[in-house]
Amino acid sequence: MNYKLLGKTGLRVSELCLGTMTFGEDWKSGANKEESKKVFDFYANKGGNFLDAANFYTYGTSEEYLGEFVKSDRDHFVISSKYGLFDKLDDPNYMGNHRKNMIRSIEGSLKRMQTDYIDIFWLHIWDFTTDIEEVMRGLNHLIQQGKVLHIGISDTPAWIIAKANMLAKQHGWAEFSAVQLEYSLIERGAERDLIPMAKDFGMTVNTWSPLGAGILTGKYLEKIEGRLTEKSFKMSEHNLNVSRQLKEVADEVGRPSAQLALRWVKQSDDTIIPIVGARKLSQLEDNFGCLDFELTEEQMQKLNKISEINLGFPHEFMQRSSTQKNLWGRMKKRVLF
Repeated sequence: MNYKLLGKTGLRVSELCLGTMTFGEDWKSGANKEESKKVFDFYANKGGNFLDAANFYTYGTSEEYLGEFVKSDRDHFVISSKYGLFDKLDDPNYMGNHRKNMIRSIEGSLKRMQTDYIDIFWLHIWDFTTDIEEVMRGLNHLIQQGKVLHIGISDTPAWIIAKANMLAKQHGWAEFSAVQLEYSLIERGAERDLIPMAKDFGMTVNTWSPLGAGILTGKYLEKIEGRLTEKSFKMSEHNLNVSRQLKEVADEVGRPSAQLALRWVKQSDDTIIPIVGARKLSQLEDNFGCLDFELTEEQMQKLNKISEINLGFPHEFMQRSSTQKNLWGRMKKRVLF
């Protein structure tokens, strides 16, 4: 396992982040405590130190398990948690970005994980009701109190994140050091604005669902047989076609599709740290194979081609030859930058 820096903080985190959303059976789809411990131990023994959690995951069981697993060596691990999603369906202040829910959530997470501080505290998703300055002030108070070391933001438009970080600069507050978002061969929308924004601010990009909810493993291809039988909104003909073509490249490389899908995410940008999760130890063992090889430039280009997206306006407009001519005249090749 190699390590990367978290944004501009200097904090060292492993190149694969372990997602703990599968710790606990409360959602009827996760792992029991024994299997969760096996997954955790395998990751830790491989040198992994970066753990992704949230107050919402398996209704708190995930954090309880994680707290027990790291208790004997807490300071070795970089623990992250999130706030913003509901803890009570029918209470308006048990959800949202506001400070009351922020404080209530982190106190619960600290208690469940039996720790005095959280290394990275994420806003889980933007709710469009709380003022940006209020959010940043609240998060920085947590930093001042020593309950949080660094902050990140997840599932939020790029313009909001940029505004938040500029406000932080103005006030001398800590900025968001990382952004968490969905990114895979079947979900490349972050390339339009979120990833370029993160690079400009020097933020780490923490990506979830790098296997496209399992579609990119190829496990659904034999079951589909040309017709859609799954309820998942990701189970589209386009996504299944990407999975089919990914398998062709994987067969050429001699690796499972899942390893190629993860390797593509890792090689797409040096700011990216994928989140890998597993319900079974065997799944994580297989995923770790993505660290043992690199895709050639030709293979990367092939995978980019089969999964390419339209970047939309203004990106497509700006790339047109006519636009470039109007912008540069005959001088583009003569201006060195």
